[in-house]
Amino acid sequence: MSGPALRTMTEEEYLRTEETSPVKREYVWGFVYALHGEDSPQARAGATSRHGLISMNIGAALHRTALRQGCRLYQSDMRVRIPQWGGVRYYYPDLVLTCDPVDDAATFLTAPCLVVEVLSPSTRDLDRREKLLAYTALPSVQGYLLVDTATGAARLYIRNGDGWDEHYEEGEGTLNLPCLNVPLSLDDIYEGVGL
Repeated sequence: MSGPALRTMTEEEYLRTEETSPVKREYVWGFVYALHGEDSPQARAGATSRHGLISMNIGAALHRTALRQGCRLYQSDMRVRIPQWGGVRYYYPDLVLTCDPVDDAATFLTAPCLVVEVLSPSTRDLDRREKLLAYTALPSVQGYLLVDTATGAARLYIRNGDGWDEHYEEGEGTLNLPCLNVPLSLDDIYEGVGL
């Protein structure tokens, strides 16, 4: 006996149905993946208290600076559209920063500058591989920050011409974030988390 057939959706169908969907869903080349919900066999993410605190700490540390510099910082509710390899993807990063006026009043971003993913056991591999390749393919992205909920470490990829520099910090380290050009300490990221 075989399982249910997979059904793909057009980009237009996804955008239309996402407006009324009770759960957030990501879109990868026609396939739709629910982010939350017990009834979803393909649910790919599960937030924990630690995940939420880390995300909130980063958002709090960057919010005022982003506003002062004319940028907008979104936390987990804004999609990013990524045209890649003849297809398109839509992801909901944990935090995303845009400083491009083209993204004003949009229901999804096309020109993010900094993308942040907080690694959970269920999303770690996806964030470090698939999403790394997707986000860094966008010409507007200057930084991709991965923050680990289990180890107290963070990895930042910074665009350097045609390539990427990788910066890894743990303990009491500090990362210098592109776009806003501000330092972000691991102490600020993990404040109150209990690692």
